[in-house]
Amino acid sequence: MKPAPPYVPGHQLLAGKSVLITAAAGAGIGFAAAKRCAEEGCRALMISDIHPRRLEEAVERLKAQTGLQAVFGQLCNVTVEAQVQALVAAAEDALGGVDVLINNAGLGGQVRLTDMSDQQWSSVLDITLTGTMRMTRAMLPHMEKRGAGAIVNNASVLGWRAQKEQAHYAAAKAGVMALTRCSALEAAESGVRINAVAPSIALHDFLKKASSHELLEQLASGEAFGRAAEVWEVANVMVFLASDYASYMVGEVLPVSSQQA
Repeated sequence: MKPAPPYVPGHQLLAGKSVLITAAAGAGIGFAAAKRCAEEGCRALMISDIHPRRLEEAVERLKAQTGLQAVFGQLCNVTVEAQVQALVAAAEDALGGVDVLINNAGLGGQVRLTDMSDQQWSSVLDITLTGTMRMTRAMLPHMEKRGAGAIVNNASVLGWRAQKEQAHYAAAKAGVMALTRCSALEAAESGVRINAVAPSIALHDFLKKASSHELLEQLASGEAFGRAAEVWEVANVMVFLASDYASYMVGEVLPVSSQQA
């Protein structure tokens, strides 16, 4: 497997902005995005998670690794509307208004459709798709009132392409893409931008637990670079979409992959 490129230093893309990121206390794309936002000069940052201890540790780790001290944590299960509303309210208060929302919460799995229970299907859709909708619905009125803001959703190339044992996850991510496009047209009327990234394969601990080693090796070897993306490579594109460099981008879904044509 080919080595990843060197880690790219920050360039102040988010200077002066505040950022809220869901499900960002783990070892995946969410935490990588939080770290990158701090490195890109955001003035304040809030992350959420469903695990209290992991959340607390992630907040302290971000402070230590980036030097940003205005880092806050808030417990939130995006399947519970009351917790979503509480998260948005807490972020609006602690951050002095949210400039950027990154919807990262999602749930995957690997199961054939004929073996899939209603609960497995519903859980993936509720967290991955409906959770993104709940967060967007709760955050938009605040951003629209200010006439500015950016929302970045985490989709997947599985929203476009077929893969065995991924019917629930692919359906959810295709829904995130459609949600992004439709909500973006509504939000644009008030000067708010909504876009999404669609990672191909970015290796992290949660993905390793949710998918077989053989499948991950197969997917990585099929990439043009012969490797999976680093989580920070996906985070880089999220930060671009959140920044003013993407000022004319509305309802776009950017694949973050090195797929062979």
